[in-house]
Amino acid sequence: MKIIDIHTHGIGGHDTETTDIDQILKIAEIQGSQGVSEILLTIYSAGIQRMRDTMKTVGKAMEKQRQLFSVHGGKKRVAKIVGLHLEGPFLNPAKCGSLNAGTFLGPTEQRFRELIEGFENLVKIITIAPEIMGAAGLIRKISDAGIIVSMGHSDASYSEAEAGFHCGAKGITHIFNAMRGIHHREPGIAGFGLLNNDVYIEVIADAFHLHPKTLALILKTKDRDRIIIISDSVKDTKAGGSLEEGIADSQGKLHGGSLAITGSAKRLVEMGYDEGMIMDCITTNPERYLKQ
Repeated sequence: MKIIDIHTHGIGGHDTETTDIDQILKIAEIQGSQGVSEILLTIYSAGIQRMRDTMKTVGKAMEKQRQLFSVHGGKKRVAKIVGLHLEGPFLNPAKCGSLNAGTFLGPTEQRFRELIEGFENLVKIITIAPEIMGAAGLIRKISDAGIIVSMGHSDASYSEAEAGFHCGAKGITHIFNAMRGIHHREPGIAGFGLLNNDVYIEVIADAFHLHPKTLALILKTKDRDRIIIISDSVKDTKAGGSLEEGIADSQGKLHGGSLAITGSAKRLVEMGYDEGMIMDCITTNPERYLKQ
């Protein structure tokens, strides 16, 4: 049974903001030590060339990892890097979260092509805000290219999120975080994520990103086959995790998840949720999502 994290930026002092392949390999090693089998390394929104430099580094790390696996027979406990998740740059500055809004770009096919040229086989997911001008057409182009579109960092209304879904988007990035929440007269993108039976949702299930009752709302409302627990871990996330403090700046803004997905799953089971359902959220659900 493969445990898969589709949204991790880094962990244990290392992250994807690097051109050092050994730093990338260290992320995989630390994630593996936490029981994670496969990871989709997530690239922060940045200038197109900077994102490409990072993608190139990850590609080299993946090749080196393949060589190491062939030598050691995959016996070392290391998470396999299976591709890239680009968190940007086609996002809404109003919902930047901890990302740099100054790097966000309007969604055009030309920019998309400039971004992924040469990396088409590595990029598995791109997060995009469906409500920004030009997003609908680009969602179709990205989907037609065989890349999963996840909607996030978004101020989309319910109908705008639904339109993005009908254009080809398959998921929602870290539901409730860095997006419009639910209002009784406008359920928004978060409401769409909970109520649509086909869209997948990422959930940061550490002790800080979502209130326990919000987690209960998600886990009791959403189709269990469409929930994917992610870490959204970053450089400052400690190996082994912590329930004592979140990863935040001096103003208290959260910058990333505090637990590997195995730690989040353990916590949810201890809270009383069905172990089989929770394990599906880190195994069969992300595997099915990536095979779309």
